Amino acid sequence: MREVKAQEVLGGAIQRNEMNKLVIRLIVLLFKFDWKKLFVIVAITTTLGLFLQITLLPFPLLTWLHSPLVRVSTGRNSLQLRLGHGEHWPLRQIALPIPLNSSSELTRGVETVKERTRLSRRRRRRKGRKQEDELVVSLPPPVPRTPPTPLQRHVWSLSPNEALLYAKKELKFPQLSAEDTDLYAPIFRNVTLFQRSYELMELILKVYIYPDGRGPIFHEPHLSGIYASEGWFMKLLHENRHFVTRDPEKAHLFYLPYSARQLQQALYVEGSHNLAPLSIFLRDYVNSLAAKYPFWNRTHGFDHFLVACHDWGPYTLKEHDELIMNTIKALCNADLSEGIFKSGKDVSLPETTIRRPRKPLRNIGGGIRVSQRSILAFFAGNMHGRVRPLLLKHWRNKDDQMRIYGPLPRTVSRQMTYVQHMKSSKFCICPMGFEVNSPRIVEAIYYECVPVIIADNFVPPFNDVLDWSAFSVIVAEKDIPELKMILEAIPLRRYLKMLANLKMLQRHFLWNLRPVKYDLFHMILHSIWLSRLNQIQIPD
Repeated sequence: MREVKAQEVLGGAIQRNEMNKLVIRLIVLLFKFDWKKLFVIVAITTTLGLFLQITLLPFPLLTWLHSPLVRVSTGRNSLQLRLGHGEHWPLRQIALPIPLNSSSELTRGVETVKERTRLSRRRRRRKGRKQEDELVVSLPPPVPRTPPTPLQRHVWSLSPNEALLYAKKELKFPQLSAEDTDLYAPIFRNVTLFQRSYELMELILKVYIYPDGRGPIFHEPHLSGIYASEGWFMKLLHENRHFVTRDPEKAHLFYLPYSARQLQQALYVEGSHNLAPLSIFLRDYVNSLAAKYPFWNRTHGFDHFLVACHDWGPYTLKEHDELIMNTIKALCNADLSEGIFKSGKDVSLPETTIRRPRKPLRNIGGGIRVSQRSILAFFAGNMHGRVRPLLLKHWRNKDDQMRIYGPLPRTVSRQMTYVQHMKSSKFCICPMGFEVNSPRIVEAIYYECVPVIIADNFVPPFNDVLDWSAFSVIVAEKDIPELKMILEAIPLRRYLKMLANLKMLQRHFLWNLRPVKYDLFHMILHSIWLSRLNQIQIPD
């Protein structure tokens, strides 16, 4: 037993000795440690931590520290309490109407603001992004409008018919405004007349959109594909606040807000070859408007217009005589031979292919230098109609400079895409298909390739204001065998001028998510406006 106790005592003494040595070593290390370096490291770490916390705040630090600015304004029956911290404060400005003679309501209102502020901060942190405060906030005062000029006051005081008569008289002797030099005269028939007419449209025109009709045929625009023009016009007109009026008594034009594309998809029976149900549907719609409102019967439809890009657009109007004869029709299928489209009254609508509605301007421009364009003329597409088979018969595989295909072969498209072909060609052939219109005309404008239109009886888009001879070539169907000779006969100087004009023309054929002056939306609306003015007779 004594030996065991002696061993335990000896073991404890050894452990205490080891601990003493460890403590002595730690003390020595502490004296040897560079405390200045440790202080610098801790200071840097603390500063970085504070900076990181401040940057994670959703608003600047000083914004949270400043006290709110409180403003009280009196009304007739109430006080208006406003709390704000400037433009960066989360609440911006809060307006609370408070009844007079009620201090408790004032206190309760401030407490409500604080409570809602806490809730709003929690929601903002929870979602990980800034959100608009859900309080009912007072909007900032509207930007003061420029006082109307005497001319504007005079025009706005006129009735719709008087205003149209005034515009008609103004166009008899138009004068070019010195303020607007943004138009490129060589592409217009009469740039002075166009500019003055456009100015009058901006000053006078009001359009009433009938609210009647259910989707998908009415009020639901189709924004992609080759028939997208009618949908984009519908969308942008519905969103417009300058030209659209809610008061039909002030309107100069009335819009029938239907989509020919949606009408075809909703009512046409596949394979029936029967368009009568579509025509009857539109007939009944117009009759219902005539029975409900006085505006159709007042002019028998002369001041009404429709926009239809589907090939069947003209044929769906045949069941209503006034609809087909009197209404202003903006049609992609602008075929004079059918007797439905009338030049000077109706509007030739550009057929635009939109593949990505969110980016309607994708791939526009980018044509290569003329000296690098080895292809004289290019066409690729499906074989239908009377013109395309004739084109291939005379020119497919006949000449290396004439790249004429049916559907573009895969072996060819792997080396050069359809768009690259257009950008690398001097001329792009735009033959009619089943109908006279073709989306290739606008594609050629987009890709800077002079369009060659082959479609007898076709009225080019905006032919009322644009000079198509300045930037395109129109070839009769009977002259297809001489196509190469016709194109090679164009002098280089004239071709370069046509190409320069084509580039200046592009802006007038662009769909913008927010319309800009002279773009495609405004060009369509202007042609409809000009058609309405052409109906006005100036009394002797």
